[in-house]
Amino acid sequence: MATETAGLQVDTDAVLSVEPSAAPSKRPAPTPRHRLAKVGWYLTLTALAVVVLFPIYMLVLRALSSPLAYLREGQPLYLVSPEWDVFARAWTDAGLARAMALSTAVTLLIVAAQLVTSVLAAYAFAFLEFPFKRLAFVLVIGTLLLPIEVTLVANVRFIRELGLIDSLPGLTLPFLATALGIFLIRQGFLGVPRELRDASTLDGYGHLAFMWKVAVPLARPMIGSFLVISFLSAWNQYVWPRFSTVSGDWQTVQIALRTLTTDRPDQWNIAFAGAIVAALPLLVLLIVFQRQMIRGLTAGAVKG
Repeated sequence: MATETAGLQVDTDAVLSVEPSAAPSKRPAPTPRHRLAKVGWYLTLTALAVVVLFPIYMLVLRALSSPLAYLREGQPLYLVSPEWDVFARAWTDAGLARAMALSTAVTLLIVAAQLVTSVLAAYAFAFLEFPFKRLAFVLVIGTLLLPIEVTLVANVRFIRELGLIDSLPGLTLPFLATALGIFLIRQGFLGVPRELRDASTLDGYGHLAFMWKVAVPLARPMIGSFLVISFLSAWNQYVWPRFSTVSGDWQTVQIALRTLTTDRPDQWNIAFAGAIVAALPLLVLLIVFQRQMIRGLTAGAVKG
């Protein structure tokens, strides 16, 4: 019993003697210079945040303020005779509800089609070997240099000959594939190790199985970034819907916002409210996919 007690005492003393050396070292106290640098960074970031958020604040302010009273007050930086029902008026009376529903359908169809075509084409350019592969890729990327105005007349004539004016196919047909998506997703696929392709071939995976089960999950950040870019581009379209529609029932949200602009000063706030309502889906999308966008846009920026 005495031996066990002595052994226990020795072990306890050993532990006690080791614990102080194993304790983590304290961080050195920040110097006044470091504190000053941190305060400077916080002030800089605060100033930048104010600069970025000020236009949004003014947009909300002009939407809620009564237009005539706001002008009489000299356009101050505070609310003047707020009209809290302005968003409901922009949604119902100005016909923004139907325009946003149409824009949602058009945008979702374009994004889905671009996602499928871009993934398939990017996989072919990244993993397959075929004649004139480099030339084909250069020609595809070269279409990025062509603005929509270059092909506008030909596309409008083609859509009109097909009888697709004032129709969902007419609003979406020229945008079912995009070179930007092919380029971005191909860059993501190029980061997939060749060893994974060889191992999947030994496991009996074909091209489609390898693409959906291996390549696409590994390139998910780049695909997520492209999804956001595609959504923003499709939602903000103005030129093509302006020329491919005639009836007011087929006006997308950007065309509807243009019609909200009026010469009557007492209704200017409706146009501001409509712009805020139309921007809400984009805000939600950016919040949801913020992490994917950052990971996709910074992929490959850090080596090691």
